[in-house]
Amino acid sequence: MSEIKKYDATGAEAGSVSIADETLELERGQQAVHEVVVALNMSRRAGTASTLEKGMVSGTGAKPWKQKGTGRARAGYKQSPVWRGGGVAFGPHPRVYGAKVNRKVRDLAFRRALSEKLSDGSVRIVEPLAVSEPKTRAAVALLKAQGVTGPVLLVVDAMDENLTRAVRNLPRVAVRAAKDVNVYQLLRYPLVLANEKGFAELTARLQKQGA
Repeated sequence: MSEIKKYDATGAEAGSVSIADETLELERGQQAVHEVVVALNMSRRAGTASTLEKGMVSGTGAKPWKQKGTGRARAGYKQSPVWRGGGVAFGPHPRVYGAKVNRKVRDLAFRRALSEKLSDGSVRIVEPLAVSEPKTRAAVALLKAQGVTGPVLLVVDAMDENLTRAVRNLPRVAVRAAKDVNVYQLLRYPLVLANEKGFAELTARLQKQGA
């Protein structure tokens, strides 16, 4: 049985929530986590690099100089890749880098990543997880009250504009709705703070599809 600690806005303990061990997925899923993280990182690549091949470079088709008798190397066209201003040999072209990952693999990867977070105490419940004004100082005060000094992921049931705007200038803090949290974010941020409804939605995703 894993105990998830609960805190109030001042950082004082306000109880705990128990998670049954059989709910956690700790026996398998490491390879699934790897595949999903690789796919997510690949999908972030723009894939917009583009170069012109020799057939795409505009120019005359006339031979630059005659084949023999000039003492220079023979040349057939000005668009040659060996010339400055010519085409690019084997250069990049627009492409999609994303890789498809099976839904069951994605679900398994998420359960494994979240289970590890829950089992090692890297998830806390903070109620309320909110700020009164959309100011950076308000977010700093909230995190200071919780004793947070490093990167942290704030998970809420519904996105709040005040909280979103308050943390956007903090380089190692992110806010996400529970339904949108992915495996990469769980691995990137060593600590997760969630409000009660957000925590409930997050842990509901531990259930196997169709179970």
